[in-house]
Amino acid sequence: MKTSDFDYVLPQELIAQSPVEPRDNSRLMVVNRPDGSTAHHRFYEITDYLRDGDVLVFNESLVIPARLYGRKVDGGGRVEILLLRRLEEGTWEALVRRGKRLRAGSLVIITNGMEKDTPPAITAEVIGQGEGGIKVLRFSDETLLAEMGHVPLPPYINTPLSRPERYQTVYARVAGSVAAPTAGLHFTPELLDKLEKKGVRLLFVCLHIGLDTFSPVREEDPEKHHIHREYGMVSEEVARELSEAKRQGRRVICVGTTTVRILEQLAQLYPREELPPFADWVDLYILPGYRFRMVDALLTNFHLPRSTLLMLVTAFGGRKLVNGAYQDAISSGYRFYSFGDAMLIL
Repeated sequence: MKTSDFDYVLPQELIAQSPVEPRDNSRLMVVNRPDGSTAHHRFYEITDYLRDGDVLVFNESLVIPARLYGRKVDGGGRVEILLLRRLEEGTWEALVRRGKRLRAGSLVIITNGMEKDTPPAITAEVIGQGEGGIKVLRFSDETLLAEMGHVPLPPYINTPLSRPERYQTVYARVAGSVAAPTAGLHFTPELLDKLEKKGVRLLFVCLHIGLDTFSPVREEDPEKHHIHREYGMVSEEVARELSEAKRQGRRVICVGTTTVRILEQLAQLYPREELPPFADWVDLYILPGYRFRMVDALLTNFHLPRSTLLMLVTAFGGRKLVNGAYQDAISSGYRFYSFGDAMLIL
């Protein structure tokens, strides 16, 4: 297995720059693993493929305003900060653009992108250096970050977003992600209500999405890639309902790869037991050959080449089926990546 096995050529015009309105009018490709067939629909027609008793699991993490602008106290140079992970109160791991020369003890004044400092003023002190150019920052007043920050769109989206809430799912509740769990962006409150009335059980877990969403696998052997940890939570009630669904043979359908990772890590930790509540770091790296214990079907968007997300989807659907689905999507003009269309693998 090589990282190049997960490469493909995507025409630039298929990278979605803005979301479809309304949310559930995006396209949906349904891929059937047992017979290898595919079908093309609108997303709201997903109700035709879900049935009474199914368990649909969502990631309710909320995207935080993780992009900050500032200037160096020493020299006044401009920097851009992308918060990645909260370590403790006031302390974050972050990527700092134009910040290579920042060393331990360096100070940055957060300016909110303005030419002049605007109150309330926050300073960030560099207190450590992580792997891959990541810096550890301590903020003078963490409570003001939400006011000063901006929602970070992925680097392949060049069109400004007029409504920042469109980069949040309608059910997002727990702040902590630096990127949206994009498979969930297609759902509307009305569609969720329709699914519940059909007898589909809606469950919510939380996994705060971090750096790996933006990081392609650079090693030619994907097993040598170091996946970044992400913090996740599963409540006692949700863990109990998942255990009951598996005992009864009901389908567990994950909305997004992040949901897959937290459920599969939980199932690995407790393979023959009642699932307990969970609140810990998730570092499960799923490659082809992985044996899925919890997930029976997967709803996902179309992912970047050479990404861990595409590797996970390939592990679930199989290389031949997923490669064929991606080529079908390209030839059919599907929209790709965060604001793109969706695929349901059954």
